[in-house]
Amino acid sequence: MSTITKIENVEDFIGQETGVGDWVVMSQDRINQFADVTEDHQFIHIDVDRAKETMFGGTIAHGFLTLSMLAKLCEDAILGIEGTTMGVNYGFESVRFLAPVPSGSRIRARAELTEATVKGGGKRVLLNSKITVEIEGSDRPALIAQWLTMAMTG
Repeated sequence: MSTITKIENVEDFIGQETGVGDWVVMSQDRINQFADVTEDHQFIHIDVDRAKETMFGGTIAHGFLTLSMLAKLCEDAILGIEGTTMGVNYGFESVRFLAPVPSGSRIRARAELTEATVKGGGKRVLLNSKITVEIEGSDRPALIAQWLTMAMTG
């Protein structure tokens, strides 16, 4: 479960881990559906037999699939602001794909608040969070991103 605070206390959490998300399975079905939606059918993602012959030993998720799952992965990781009526994706400062996510593996997100800017007369706050997506059983994360989200209150 993520940490929840009042908007006036948000800066107290800068530099702190705010939460860890639940494990989510990166199934082959999910990978195939993403390939169809994005029309990215590179064999390393969808051809189980051919992918076994590569250095990965099997199919891997698209990096953009892992990135696009941050909303789900961070449900219980990003700092929560009391009275939030809506949260929106504001963009990324950086994204790095560090390790492949094998089909069938489990991933989760870990969030640390790195910056917070209260805006709109105290009705909005721009959160900059370092997100690390972990792969169960791996020493290397799948990705690390600086994710900007805007929480709107009242």
